[in-house]
Amino acid sequence: MPRSTGSGDAQDRWSLVAVAGLLSFVAMLDMSIVNVALADIGADLGVPARAAQWAVLGYQLPVVALLLPAGRWLDRTAIRPVLLTALAGFALCSAAAALAPGMAWLIAARLAQGAFGAALFVLMPVLATRAVRPEVRGRAMSVPATLGPLGAVSGPALGGLLTDQWGWRAVLLVKLPLCLAAWLVARAALPREGAVRAPGRREAADTALVASAVAVVLLALTLAPGSPLWAMAALLAAVPAVVWARGPGGRPVVAVLRDARTAPVHGAVLAVGAAFAALHYVTALHLQRDNGLSASATGATLLAFPLGMALAGPVGGRLADRFGPRPVAVTGSAVVASGFVLLAAGSDWSPAHLVWRLALAGMGMGLYGGPSQFLVMKAVRPEHLATAGSTVQLARSLGFTLGPALATAAWGLSGSTESGARVALVVAAVAACSAVPLLAYRPGQVPDPVAEQQH
Repeated sequence: MPRSTGSGDAQDRWSLVAVAGLLSFVAMLDMSIVNVALADIGADLGVPARAAQWAVLGYQLPVVALLLPAGRWLDRTAIRPVLLTALAGFALCSAAAALAPGMAWLIAARLAQGAFGAALFVLMPVLATRAVRPEVRGRAMSVPATLGPLGAVSGPALGGLLTDQWGWRAVLLVKLPLCLAAWLVARAALPREGAVRAPGRREAADTALVASAVAVVLLALTLAPGSPLWAMAALLAAVPAVVWARGPGGRPVVAVLRDARTAPVHGAVLAVGAAFAALHYVTALHLQRDNGLSASATGATLLAFPLGMALAGPVGGRLADRFGPRPVAVTGSAVVASGFVLLAAGSDWSPAHLVWRLALAGMGMGLYGGPSQFLVMKAVRPEHLATAGSTVQLARSLGFTLGPALATAAWGLSGSTESGARVALVVAAVAACSAVPLLAYRPGQVPDPVAEQQH
């Protein structure tokens, strides 16, 4: 992977930043785009709704479960061949899933696609960090940090349109042109480097421990809305997690987080991710099911959030380069929290009243996204960038899964439809507000190891 060592725009490889943005958009798009096609998948393949849900879980489980092992491995192996292989495998598995004659084939293809997707998730912040000089790294980090959530929120609308027009298989094929474009750019921009280092037996054992712990948590949170007892199953994840953290595979990861002192930032990333996912889940469900709003009108209303994000994302990156990432991340999270509080406090669910609040929260998300990732990536040494990237992505992914589960629990305990939606939004607002002090907390002066090595 090239590292910028001089000054001047000639040293900045913005094509690789664009690849990171494409990877972020495509990988997050696949987290949500299949949801709206589950009914069609079940009907076409002749399986019940609970079985069809594995078209989504089959992708999410390996993505989240393999993030930490992938980060540790990518810190010690050549990046170029892994990126090209992961992109090709991701696209081919997506095509294989679209051709599935039955549910078993579809689940197998989605599991394999998720394994390749885990590598892509880890590589996004690594590419953006290494491709440019430290002086413009905030702008670079804002690209994948903005495009990822945009992919997540655009998934349902795009998936619904494709499913209605061409069927559920089109949902799995729509990403292929973007994958091809990213592969071609990466192949041209990345210099050839060493061979891929195969994981050893110890790494395979660590992967099994981490994957089992994260998979249990993800399954418990995903299935908890249908049966609250599933939430208790998340406690079972503690055993393999502790064994891994105290072993030779987990100790280096724990050391990276401890030495970089980024645990509060990771907590903020998880909290904002949970608030973000809860907001979209509650708002979309309440507007359609309880307020009788059409799917297209609901989608148009929710579009205010990603539009605000898209406008503020580049601004957040530039401000981070000028004033530092922490004040911009804190300001952005405060704006996010303000939007969420206004949404929770409002009594009018009409689109006109929701749009400007959603846009405000989206603008805060755009300001916060890139600088918050920048805070983590600048605090670790270059040889630990992939590990740091994997921990950030894991925090965000768990937040995205935790948000709807918390919202559903709060909604169910409230006892009524209207108050339930309001209580769920209050939960999302509390999560968003908690990110502000976490990001504002300064655990002492942490040097920028990447900048130190480059200078």
